[in-house]
Amino acid sequence: MARYDRAITVFSPDGHLFQVEYALEAVRKGNAAVGVRGTDTIVLGVEKKSAAKLQDSRLRKPVELLRIGDAVGFYDSLLEKLTVRKIVNLDDHIALACAGLKADARVLINRARIECQSHRLTVEDPVTVEYITRYIAGLQQKYTQSGGVRPFGLSTLIVGFDPYTGVPSLYQTDPSGTFSAWKANATGRNSNSMREFLEKNYKETSGQETVKLAIRALLEVVESGGKNIEIAVMTRGHGLRQLEEAEIDAIVAEIEAEKAAAEAAKKAPPKET
Repeated sequence: MARYDRAITVFSPDGHLFQVEYALEAVRKGNAAVGVRGTDTIVLGVEKKSAAKLQDSRLRKPVELLRIGDAVGFYDSLLEKLTVRKIVNLDDHIALACAGLKADARVLINRARIECQSHRLTVEDPVTVEYITRYIAGLQQKYTQSGGVRPFGLSTLIVGFDPYTGVPSLYQTDPSGTFSAWKANATGRNSNSMREFLEKNYKETSGQETVKLAIRALLEVVESGGKNIEIAVMTRGHGLRQLEEAEIDAIVAEIEAEKAAAEAAKKAPPKET
């Protein structure tokens, strides 16, 4: 095996590209991330690691919109902390969550944002979710077959509303450059547990129920409740909104109350007829 993992362009005799598999392992060791597509709402959630005591977490002002001719170049309308966010806007109708190496994510996100604005400038229309997903997946795949580079140690969940039909979409890409469409999916640490939960509990939802399903999936693997969870909600025409910690805590409390009520109902003696 050692002879075949020194270069990204060399296949092993049994057909493996070990550097790609190592990149997938970096994703599995990254933070948990989940995406859920509802009928009118799309929710992204990620595991948030607690900040170091001396880390500066002050809010900075949102970056202003950059006007390029008639096209509006969208960088980021969210208030972002000085620390790296794991849920970001690519355009005003598309967002991305990631699991894996955050330095790799920053490069990939900047390339995707430039492509979104180049598309607006060139054809005077916003990109579709599928278009930008294909672009990101193509970029990831390009880094698996060139000498002198390594794969992106990154898996992404890309969500958004089609600018022409208004249909919500959720896609996933991985370091190999593969992409696929999902109703709900998870990546990162303990993604299999979250995916199994979503398979058992997913149904077409809307509004707050979609948010609750995403949070319930994250709570399967994240300890300490809402304080270690970051949630962003996208709705058509309103873009991406980051939920405040108090809002997340309220939903977590509601979920825990529902669980307690269900457990109490199971333990209650059957009613006499």
